[in-house]
Amino acid sequence: MLVKLFGQYPVVTVTGPRQSGKTTLCRETFPRLTYVNLEAHDRREFAERDPRGFLAQVGVGAVLDEIQRVPGLLSYLQVLVDERRENGLFVLTGSQHFGLSNAISQSLAGRTALLRLLPFSLGERLTAKAAGSVDDLLYSGFYPRVFDHELDPRQAYADYFETYVERDLRQLAQIRNLSSFQRFVRLCAGRVGQLVNLSSLGADAGVSHVTSRQWLTLLEASFVAFLLPPWHANIRKRLVRSPKLYFHDVGLAAHLLGIEHPRQVATHPLRGSLFENMVIVEALKHRFNRGRPSNLSFFRDSRGLECDLLYRTGDGMAAVEIKSGATINAGFFSALGRVADLVPDVTGRAVVYGGGERQSWSAGEALPFDAFPEFLDRFETRSRLPA
Repeated sequence: MLVKLFGQYPVVTVTGPRQSGKTTLCRETFPRLTYVNLEAHDRREFAERDPRGFLAQVGVGAVLDEIQRVPGLLSYLQVLVDERRENGLFVLTGSQHFGLSNAISQSLAGRTALLRLLPFSLGERLTAKAAGSVDDLLYSGFYPRVFDHELDPRQAYADYFETYVERDLRQLAQIRNLSSFQRFVRLCAGRVGQLVNLSSLGADAGVSHVTSRQWLTLLEASFVAFLLPPWHANIRKRLVRSPKLYFHDVGLAAHLLGIEHPRQVATHPLRGSLFENMVIVEALKHRFNRGRPSNLSFFRDSRGLECDLLYRTGDGMAAVEIKSGATINAGFFSALGRVADLVPDVTGRAVVYGGGERQSWSAGEALPFDAFPEFLDRFETRSRLPA
């Protein structure tokens, strides 16, 4: 997808969390392009002081890493791109979503393709020979560096979070009370898979509702957490309007919960929530890795009827229930049938569970986690077939 878009646009921009593999992906995909890391102080200072001279020295055909460090450079890139009128000129990477997106929308709108790279998908982790049980997956997460360097996940995520607080937050916002913010992030990890309640989060962290909202926005901007929107439609039943909270990597969430070993996961009270987080993010990666925007939502009404994931395509909707238990039972499918009666165009039903056996029921499919990506592939292919 990256190579294809590079041939179709003057600029391709790849965003995502720190250490998700953006630099490795771009450098290995385009080894002949000049590489410039704007985290380096001298390169950044040159780009800020003399943007025209910097771009003249770099030349066309370059990877500019961590472009959010010099957002003013984007205006000069726009001029250069418009003068050249060619595709395949620059690849940009960035680790901050909102600020970078705003700068791009002002300077490179219509001139750049946007890709989001999250940590490893399940298939990529298996390719890296990092298989494991469900509890291993929940504990160690999916960041490439953990497996590439055979790091202890406990130490790796502790270092990651400390670096995030010390570097990204100082760039994004002035937070005076770092201990309160760290407590807030840990509270967010404890609410994975729950409806967002900013007043409750703020009260527990000892900050105002307004600060709670600002801090949650920071977590989204730096690709730590994201919000899953509820499904809305004009139906008689009253639907919830609050989004659900998830982390972009389940290993980081597990670390923030104080989990220090895979054995802890098996008996942890939030194991089900972590498993749900992992499944939801896998669906999100399935979209992003194909250059598509998120199409995910969930269903919940005021009476408690719920479906964990609605996966929409142009021709249908997959309703997915998520259960961490290893034993499947017919009750897992009951909500799917009732939701399908209310949500139009549900053409696929599945329960993703913590067991290892794939089963076919009249009410839908029961899938172990490692079969979920194939289900999404098959569902999208089927949706694209002519009637």
